[in-house]
Amino acid sequence: MEKRDFTEIDLRRMMEYATGYERDIVEGRWVVETRRNRARWQIIVEPIPEKEILEVVTAYELWEKKK
Repeated sequence: MEKRDFTEIDLRRMMEYATGYERDIVEGRWVVETRRNRARWQIIVEPIPEKEILEVVTAYELWEKKK
């Protein structure tokens, strides 16, 4: 989080306002689509059912290709 300049509170807010999700290429993980500061972001999460938690693996901003 420190390298990407956001806090746990920012991450929680991004999750709260998620716009969608889909399965990740890694089995058992999910990609959450969201926005932060008008930019598109993806958060990779992994549910841990026995602990009833959702572990965040990573989060990153999507870069738009310039035409």
